[in-house]
Amino acid sequence: MHATITAVILAAGKGTRMKSSRAKVLHEVFFKPMLHHVLDSVRQAGIEQTVVIVGHQRAAVLVSIKQYAHTPVVQEEQLGTGHAVLCTETACRESDQVMILCGDTPLIRPETLQAMIKAHAETNSTVTLMTTLLEDPFGYGRIISDQDGNILEIVEQKDADPAQRAIKKINAGIYLVKGEFLFAALQQVGTDNSQGEVYLTDLISIANRQGHKVHTFVHPQAIDVLGVNSRIELAQADKELQMRHNRKIMLNGVTMYSPETILIAPNCTLGQDSVIQAGVQISGRSTIGSGVQLETGAVLDNCTIGDNAVIGAHSVLHNSTIEETEHIPPLTYRVG
Repeated sequence: MHATITAVILAAGKGTRMKSSRAKVLHEVFFKPMLHHVLDSVRQAGIEQTVVIVGHQRAAVLVSIKQYAHTPVVQEEQLGTGHAVLCTETACRESDQVMILCGDTPLIRPETLQAMIKAHAETNSTVTLMTTLLEDPFGYGRIISDQDGNILEIVEQKDADPAQRAIKKINAGIYLVKGEFLFAALQQVGTDNSQGEVYLTDLISIANRQGHKVHTFVHPQAIDVLGVNSRIELAQADKELQMRHNRKIMLNGVTMYSPETILIAPNCTLGQDSVIQAGVQISGRSTIGSGVQLETGAVLDNCTIGDNAVIGAHSVLHNSTIEETEHIPPLTYRVG
């Protein structure tokens, strides 16, 4: 029988390093809140049940995700990630497996989650933990392994000694755990650490102590699994999603010059053999025909551009329809 999986997404934290009055998971990356990207990947990975843990600014977070099918769970006090997951016990009782993710990892791909689910099943593990390797692992929990490469425990940055801090293999914060083990283990987790919190990472040492199989799933592309903790990381995540989208568009037959400077919203469509110069921005639900020339710095919002039209450099068009072969001079400003 196919094991049922519930995704539990941690979205209760404030995110102090963002220096913001806004809940961290609501900060936008590539046209939508970070949390939406995680929810989209979960859905595309084929996980049908989702629980979202909310706390800080819960009303705003819940309004933001109302179009997604989910069960909200409130973490009244922020007592750590382990405590947050413990709050979902009732919501997850029908599930064989629980996948735990963070709401601030907008770059996670559905195919990565699918690969992790497959590895978890094939190894018949009680716990599968996603890890990756970082040249500068500062701030992340380090993976402590034995000589055979089996994971023994995770040590948080604040609790790590100098030798442990030198370890480059880090906890990516995504877990797949058998439900009955998960909640029984979390009941045992103490708060004996520098933060005085219930750490989710203690699951690993408990599983080992009880003789459960723990599988380490190593994901080679670190950027895919890392959280966004600052405005700098927010900008990096935005750039990565922009380039993923632009690569897809180029593979579909559109020419881009300086694609790293071109921003195209995911709801826009572009015809083959269109040519886009540097600094172009296309947003809203714009439709660009085939063979269209978009010159440097053109800005289009909610526009329909006919085949073989030319939009001159630094033109700004809002809610406009441009006919086939029409030529818009540079520096045109048009609404409607």
